[in-house]
Amino acid sequence: MKRVISRSLPITCLLVSGFCLSAVAQPATPAAPATTTAAPTGTTKVAVINFEAAVFQTNEGKKSISDIQQKFEPKRQQLKTESDEINTLKKELQTSGDKLSDAERQSRTQAIDAKEKTFQRDGEDASQDYQGQMQQAYQQLAEKVYGVLQSYASENGFGVVLDSSASASAPPAVLWHRPTTDITKAVIDAYNVKSGVAAPASVPSAPTSHVPTHKPRSTPK
Repeated sequence: MKRVISRSLPITCLLVSGFCLSAVAQPATPAAPATTTAAPTGTTKVAVINFEAAVFQTNEGKKSISDIQQKFEPKRQQLKTESDEINTLKKELQTSGDKLSDAERQSRTQAIDAKEKTFQRDGEDASQDYQGQMQQAYQQLAEKVYGVLQSYASENGFGVVLDSSASASAPPAVLWHRPTTDITKAVIDAYNVKSGVAAPASVPSAPTSHVPTHKPRSTPK
């Protein structure tokens, strides 16, 4: 279950059920006849799901994303204000730089550098906080969605469910599959029915890995 709820670990197989291996029984003594178990027959149904996308695309997942983004909106606006202020100061320095004394130019440059350091520090802190809350929301919901996935796969006769989520640390576990084997949408719908959470009025954008900011241009020397 740890592999399912942790986004940092690869998920190569979310569900394996009804998949039996035959074994050859060893003879009790050299004189006893060997007995074998018949090899399994029939086919194993395989399904594919983008599990991470399924978690965040449930109504509950969309609501969690929307709530977190709304919570961080004041911080985003603050960072944008800081960025705009830095860019304005840089333009002013670039425009009037040749009219300033060396001491005044150096003083303004140092002030801009200090604001940039504060801006970068604020942005990094906000990004870490944002990612932490997104990770926590994912882990809490992933366990519940996984339970629905297990039930859905079992009830529909699937023997194996593979995860097609892709990330920098975990490449896709499935390189090719028939579209009809993808149960991502079906699991989303099944979870929405079970959770009873209504779809949000506005659909939030996909979760990002950081709080969006405007990066200031470099300080003119």
